[in-house]
Amino acid sequence: MIKRKTLFISDLDGTLLSSEQKFTSFTANGIKILQEKGINFTFATARSLVSTRKVIGDVKINIPMVLHNGSFLVDAVKNKRIIENLLPVKDSENAVKELLDDGILPMVYTLIEDEEKFLYAESRLDKFTLPFVEERLNDPRRKAVQSESEMLQGKRYYITAINEKEKLLPFFEKYKDKFHLILNRDFYSKDWWLEFLPQNASKAQAALQLKNLLGCDKIVSFGDGVNDIELFKASDECYAVENADENLKNIATEVIGHHNDNSVIKWLLEKAEKYE
Repeated sequence: MIKRKTLFISDLDGTLLSSEQKFTSFTANGIKILQEKGINFTFATARSLVSTRKVIGDVKINIPMVLHNGSFLVDAVKNKRIIENLLPVKDSENAVKELLDDGILPMVYTLIEDEEKFLYAESRLDKFTLPFVEERLNDPRRKAVQSESEMLQGKRYYITAINEKEKLLPFFEKYKDKFHLILNRDFYSKDWWLEFLPQNASKAQAALQLKNLLGCDKIVSFGDGVNDIELFKASDECYAVENADENLKNIATEVIGHHNDNSVIKWLLEKAEKYE
């Protein structure tokens, strides 16, 4: 089989997944067909490996996935992190403390003895964070803690704060030069999230690393949100779904159909084989 030189990479929520946060049977079957044809296809998502596996079901991905908006590049076959990007120790410690002092409960993602955990102060759950935790009651990474010092365990790689936009904006302004920050409205809950990632972590950077790892010459990407803008700018071609943020549509090569219409997979099944 000729080694293909194009990497196709898609966001999940609002792009490849349906509004029910799952693959339709059409999309699941389409991904299998793409892989059988040797097409390099994977995901770039804000989700973790646990959360990604939950929504993709038994669909197998045979090339690495970009997770946590680029914090990790993960071999989905071996369940192994290929690339890890960690938050700066002191700056992330300060951010956690200051969020707590301002009445905002951060979710702190960390590696403890090489296992992924997300930490939260159980006594401080509120209307923004309680739904987040309740949706993850069976998540093996979930770890309730009781003190601020416990929030700072392990090697931090990702922090998310969920609250009103006005409460999060001052932290965005204060820390924008110390972290790669994403201030975005959640596709499902419509709450505002401020995500803290390492400066060198982004979907774009991880996609470029994966491109080099696979020996590809070209990236073709698909997305719907503002956290896909950098990925689009790093791509040779980029396609926004119909329901995408207008800012993303404005820089897209083309706008395709709605995410609920299996539009990404329809596009790929029709056109991916034409790329080397």
